[in-house]
Amino acid sequence: MILGRLGSVVAQRIMSGEDIIVINAEGIIITGEESFIFEDYKRRVDRGDATKRKGPFYPRRADLLFKRSVRGMIPWTTTSGRNAYRKLHVFVGTPKQFEKIEKEEIKPAMRKVSSKYTTLGSVSKYLGSNTR
Repeated sequence: MILGRLGSVVAQRIMSGEDIIVINAEGIIITGEESFIFEDYKRRVDRGDATKRKGPFYPRRADLLFKRSVRGMIPWTTTSGRNAYRKLHVFVGTPKQFEKIEKEEIKPAMRKVSSKYTTLGSVSKYLGSNTR
């Protein structure tokens, strides 16, 4: 699924009060030239200086990268936005408790990609994440 399309649908649904669980976050696609995508995410991570404890701190893991992109699509500074954000759960891979549950595919995010793209898993690996 495509990151922006999936994120916008998820943002709308959590704002309406649904609990959303996203699995296999490492397979989410970001369209564009791979080098530009890596450069953009690396710039975001380097912006926050962890040694001096000055933010903004940007995540490196694929699941947290997706959560952060959804956070940008909701009114994070309001109480309703923060409460909605708590209803979003994202996982790398498929946890055992969700293996047998029926999964829903979001059709607007399932567009076929014929151009250049990369995945959140490869971006997180490039950024130095310790997950798979």
